[in-house]
Amino acid sequence: MTAASSSTGNPAASPLAPDWLKVPADLNALHEPLWAAGVARNDDGELTIDGLSVSELQRQYGTPLFVLSEDDFRARARAFSDAFNNAFADICGGVDVYYAGKSFLCTSVVRWVEEEGLRLDTASGGELAVAARAGIPGADVALHGNNKSDAEIHRALDMQLGRIVVDSLAELERVAAIAAGRDETARVMLRLTPGVHAHTHEFIATAHEDQKFGLSMAGDSTDQAGLSAAEEAVAAAAGHGSIELLGLHCHIGSQIFEPDGFALAAEKLLDFLAAMQAKYTIVLPELDLGGGYGIAYTPVDTPRPAADIAQAMAAVVRSKCAELGIAAPRISIEPGRAIVGSTTFTLYEVGTLKTVRVDAPAAGTGESAGTDETAGKNVTYPRRYVSVDGGMSDNPRPVLYDADYSAILASRTSAAAPQLSRVVGKHCESGDIVVRDVYLPEDVAAGDLLAVPGTGAYCWALSSNYNYLARPGVVAVRDGSARLIVRGETEEDLLNRDMGV
Repeated sequence: MTAASSSTGNPAASPLAPDWLKVPADLNALHEPLWAAGVARNDDGELTIDGLSVSELQRQYGTPLFVLSEDDFRARARAFSDAFNNAFADICGGVDVYYAGKSFLCTSVVRWVEEEGLRLDTASGGELAVAARAGIPGADVALHGNNKSDAEIHRALDMQLGRIVVDSLAELERVAAIAAGRDETARVMLRLTPGVHAHTHEFIATAHEDQKFGLSMAGDSTDQAGLSAAEEAVAAAAGHGSIELLGLHCHIGSQIFEPDGFALAAEKLLDFLAAMQAKYTIVLPELDLGGGYGIAYTPVDTPRPAADIAQAMAAVVRSKCAELGIAAPRISIEPGRAIVGSTTFTLYEVGTLKTVRVDAPAAGTGESAGTDETAGKNVTYPRRYVSVDGGMSDNPRPVLYDADYSAILASRTSAAAPQLSRVVGKHCESGDIVVRDVYLPEDVAAGDLLAVPGTGAYCWALSSNYNYLARPGVVAVRDGSARLIVRGETEEDLLNRDMGV
């Protein structure tokens, strides 16, 4: 990636900035892990993707706009497939990679997933409808969810899904009854909670006991025989002629960088699988270790390459199966964010700007920190609010999870000094923050374009119409041309659902 140089030097950080945020040596530079391959600056200093400038994208499609690199998506999908298949080739013949559609899904994405040799993970009837419309074979699709409706279970059977991931004993009985009533067999995996704590935000850590997902592996079940809910489900599934029990599933959370949680979860599930095989002579041929692999949202994030993740997980499975004396099950994984997250940036236009003075302890001597007389006392420092034409309606992750993002001036380069800024949206909420803390050039002005990278996962998917804002479109760029893969909404779309009109 190329970037024009900034002449800002290296000024002191603002005392209002979080400790992790450093003043960039060059405000115009692109930190590569944050961006899709093919994102660069042209000779005029404007951000481009596969040679297509952001001003041209704005002219054609308006802002806000999700801008996705199709080639980058495909490359990341292939990287996971190749890395895991290579790592597990000698253990279980390879791995089934399911793209987690909840991160971002449309028919184009489903087709890319299928063309790159991946399968698809869904979490609702609506996501199943997208899969069906895209034409992917049902055998390559999984259905998740802690509260599937009867209609969703029927649809899964209609589509002959490769797996239904059952989340509770009650749901297992419902799936068995519906399948029996149709004189069919449902292919089922059991989602277990192995009690592993993932180092992530509480709301996206999903393998500890105190949350809604999965069958507990803890031994304090209320079952009269003293079985855990997980073991009770295995025994129950084995007794249903309408259930084909494929194996076990777990998912420890999202945006995880540390490998320890994945390794511990794999060991616990393999221990359980071996125990069930010994106790019930049930061979469970598959084990899904979920997803949750982190990406870079800020320069301090350090995601692991797919090959590193694969080799680490393969080593654990290989050694644990040898220790237990069992044949390795077929492994599957479910990356979503790690494939789509960094493929996309959101393009915004700057509107109003506002600078406030905020009290903070003086950090010591120097121009930005005060003087010897003010050191240790509260002084005021500037923070600039940069309002853009989107906000929490196209990216609710900061308000939901305190998620951090980065931003860059996209329509031009600048030699102005860095100013600690907060990029905010246009909604009637003080928590409507897109990027909580970022250094942007002092001369950012109304009409400039900003780009926020890393918005491919859980931004469009969680978007809303708050304040009756229309949700943005999604543009896929490849070989220097762009096409809409999700049309942006219009006010007419919003009014069409208002039955009083």
